[in-house]
Amino acid sequence: MSQITAFMTLVTPHEMGIQLAQRVQQLRLQQGWTRATLAARAGVTVASLKRFETTGKASLDLVLRVVQALGRTGEFEPLLRLPTARSLAELEQQATRAERKRGRL
Repeated sequence: MSQITAFMTLVTPHEMGIQLAQRVQQLRLQQGWTRATLAARAGVTVASLKRFETTGKASLDLVLRVVQALGRTGEFEPLLRLPTARSLAELEQQATRAERKRGRL
């Protein structure tokens, strides 16, 4: 089980938001930045950043802007990654299978 999977299964979405916000705040402070500095670099309002840091609630756009401003976008790359083929047969099957546009259920 990856660290991301383990993290996501042991906490609620609310707790994940709080933990992510705390990490953002810690990274901001390590840089010696005020909220105003990070907000300006991220292109978000200080009020939105403050709400995120204190409640863990924010839009995905705000989170991604803040993460980018902190230079940490590489850490988001593994999220929701599609599974890789484990054999040549699976790779061939993926290549020939039509990509679904809708779910069935």
